[in-house]
Amino acid sequence: MKNVIGGFSLGTLIAVALSWSANHSILWAIIHGFLSWFYVIYYFLFR
Repeated sequence: MKNVIGGFSLGTLIAVALSWSANHSILWAIIHGFLSWFYVIYYFLFR
């Protein structure tokens, strides 16, 4: 897979960054990292 950096996909990295900036919580960042693109789409549609 070409879009994987250190074992994390681009969607995971974006989701973690958005989650951290919105919540400042490691737990939520991990959960949103697992959801990756689903959370990114949700964030841009409903935030």
